[in-house]
Amino acid sequence: MRIAVGGQAQLVYLPLTLAEKLGHFRDEGLEVSLSDFPGGAKALEAMLGGSADVVCGFYDHTVQMTAEGKPMVAFVSMLRYPGLVLVVSPETTRKLASIQDLRGAVVGVSAPGSSTHMLLKYLLAKHGLPTDAASIVGIGMSAGAVAAMERGKVDAAVMAEPALSQLQARKGEVRLLADLRTPQGVQDVYGVPNYPASVLYASARWMETNQEVALRLARAMRRTLAWIGAHTAAEISQAMPERFRGEDPAMYVRAIEHSKGMFSPDGVMAPESAAAAAKVMAGLMEKVRLAKVDPAQTYTNRFLQDRR
Repeated sequence: MRIAVGGQAQLVYLPLTLAEKLGHFRDEGLEVSLSDFPGGAKALEAMLGGSADVVCGFYDHTVQMTAEGKPMVAFVSMLRYPGLVLVVSPETTRKLASIQDLRGAVVGVSAPGSSTHMLLKYLLAKHGLPTDAASIVGIGMSAGAVAAMERGKVDAAVMAEPALSQLQARKGEVRLLADLRTPQGVQDVYGVPNYPASVLYASARWMETNQEVALRLARAMRRTLAWIGAHTAAEISQAMPERFRGEDPAMYVRAIEHSKGMFSPDGVMAPESAAAAAKVMAGLMEKVRLAKVDPAQTYTNRFLQDRR
């Protein structure tokens, strides 16, 4: 099994790494190799190019690709809310007190076309700005993002944990223009308390011919999500590969503690959450709007119903 992931060090993808580390894939009889990419768009490209079977990325790519005539299906939803933040660089010379102030600014995203870019475009439009009002720079989501913010390469960036905590540890408190790590933050931005983000997805064709594999992957992920819910941030940190904990393990534990509530307890996609995401994508992309994508065709919960 080859899984492409769009920024493995981010906590939004922690369940995938943890499933491998805990041996849950092995227990399902799966031999899984994980390939890391700087953003979800690059992970998607890997699957489209034939070098990955499944993507661990954000749900909105399934809607986008289905609208383009390449149907994708999400079959495990790992998060209840996206865990992303829009942060002002401590080194910027611009006065960025609100999203409206981003006109003409340089904003970092994981990669152009990735879900972080889609979030930025949505926030700009929501606050009355053209979606291209800011200049976009791909900075990744880990060390590269922190370095870009520290050096003032960008005025602001869409970030995730633990990169945000790393930046705060080095520079102190930073200004957040949007915070999708909490139900209230998600409600403020999207108008719903839960919004789909990190999922496992594959092409509809692959799903049809690999149902047993999809079932085993889903069981492994469901077991991992339950494990996360039953353990402390310190225990979760200890179970992760040492390279992810970095030079400040205590900071990594704090980042997990702040983010623990975003993980889904069971991997199930809520219909209203999928509908909200499809509506957002339709507002951002003409192809999605014209295709009138039925969100029910872009995800399934049936592999999560097997309780073995």
